[in-house]
Amino acid sequence: MNLSIPGYGELDLKYLVMDYNGTLAIDGNLIAGVREALTILAQHLALHILTADTFGKAKTGLSGIDCTLSILPEKDQPEGKLNYVESLGAEHTVSIGNGRNDRLMLKASALGIAVILEEGASAVTLGAGDVVCTSIVAALNLLLNPLRLTATLRS
Repeated sequence: MNLSIPGYGELDLKYLVMDYNGTLAIDGNLIAGVREALTILAQHLALHILTADTFGKAKTGLSGIDCTLSILPEKDQPEGKLNYVESLGAEHTVSIGNGRNDRLMLKASALGIAVILEEGASAVTLGAGDVVCTSIVAALNLLLNPLRLTATLRS
């Protein structure tokens, strides 16, 4: 996925890295509309979901979606997520998250999208993102409709 955004730059995105709980799911259950959007996005980007899997529902919730699920230990999650993004190539990665433990991966990624859902969002994570959305489906739709990103990020 290649995007040219005036005043922002060129994006050559290959990977989409997302948090699970609080981003794709509430209380461990996938949010309505997420499965459909991820299924389409998987045709354009390699999907990676990073989680501590607090509710133990991530594998079931993501079944049938072409993605890589990584369960990270609860200790040092911010650094674990950052290291994961860097290992893929941060310059080719778009990240989506809401928690304080997502801030480093959002900041390092070529494009960071912070989302504010039912469990809220960390203020430092909001500041680390390039874009803030109030719905995960809206955030995923930015990638499905890139002119929306251009309208938000151009200068």
